[in-house]
Amino acid sequence: MSKLLNIITSEDPSLRDMALAEACEELTLAELLQECIALDEFRREAGNLYERVRALFFLAAIHRFHLPAKFPEDRTGHIPFEGHEHLLQRRFAEAIDVFHLAVAEQGANDALSSALAEGYHELAFQTLANQVRRSVRTTGVIPLRPSASRLPELRAASKP
Repeated sequence: MSKLLNIITSEDPSLRDMALAEACEELTLAELLQECIALDEFRREAGNLYERVRALFFLAAIHRFHLPAKFPEDRTGHIPFEGHEHLLQRRFAEAIDVFHLAVAEQGANDALSSALAEGYHELAFQTLANQVRRSVRTTGVIPLRPSASRLPELRAASKP
């Protein structure tokens, strides 16, 4: 199992609470890219919401902060328009797939890493929002914010 997956799935708090930066600093570019592949496969298959979302945030942080520092300065790339369109239409999983195809064609680079970071970051929040929607639908509880005009009435009703 990969080092970063061990951090996500570990029951041991000393390993589970390890900082991502600490785990990534000793990895080479090739090792970090392999970790990203393992994390992406894991987030697609994980049944545990917490682990899936944590893997997404790890991927976002790795692509945003850790990979760019390891890329050679002369490595350039371009972001596919189709992937950009998917991001704008909030189809983050599809955007990520398009960016991964581009990585296979161009090689990993700063531009694609930036695009992947955005896709993973947004997909993590979309995953959480979808879970909230499912929870609200199954419980039937709709959180309502009382209107300002009813606040005095609600306060009076709650006093003994």
